[in-house]
Amino acid sequence: MSNNDGHRQRLKVRFEQEGLDHFKPYEVLELLLFYCIPRKDTKPTAKALIQRFGSVQAVLSASPGELKKIEGVGVGVISFFALLSQLQRYYHYSTEKPLILDDLDKCGDHFVDKFKNYRNEVVLLLCLDAKCKVLACHKVGEGSVNSAAVPIRRVVEMAMDSNATSVVLAHNHPSGLAFPSSEDCVTTKQLALALRAVEIELSDHIVVADDDYVSMRQSGMYDPRDCLLPI
Repeated sequence: MSNNDGHRQRLKVRFEQEGLDHFKPYEVLELLLFYCIPRKDTKPTAKALIQRFGSVQAVLSASPGELKKIEGVGVGVISFFALLSQLQRYYHYSTEKPLILDDLDKCGDHFVDKFKNYRNEVVLLLCLDAKCKVLACHKVGEGSVNSAAVPIRRVVEMAMDSNATSVVLAHNHPSGLAFPSSEDCVTTKQLALALRAVEIELSDHIVVADDDYVSMRQSGMYDPRDCLLPI
């Protein structure tokens, strides 16, 4: 058995005996990387990931493009991290008590918390049923620090797949103010019309910056009544 094999075995035994409570963040990643990088020292890659992103959660939420910049991270690692991130969200929504977001403050606080782990601009879609129970929260787009595309067709498909009655769109401004741009207004109306065609309402579009958020509906920049289809 090589020194690296011995180290892997010791870390696995430690996890089996203690769990992750006393693991350092890079050790958590090191352990995860064992399962997609065979017979190689994963500690340098794990430490580089923590140094770049700051936390395990931020690593799992990072874009493939950002992850690829870290030496030792390939397609297998990126796919594995994406699976873990999706599994985390799946577990969250399938095991917790139903989350009801029936007013702006609840939605705003929910998104502020969601965006804390993202460094780039990200677009999220919150899918709700008729009683405002959260059915799913999807990441539908990610861009640079300054911009993110909103794929309208994909948003509509996600809303339909979740059996949503209404949705709330949100995106963050990691390096700016929580104020919608003129492009945000245009995109919001286009998306509202596309969703209305399949009988789903876009309730609001919320912009988040740090612990602040702005509702386009509350600020008068978006009104669902302006997006009614002709009979």
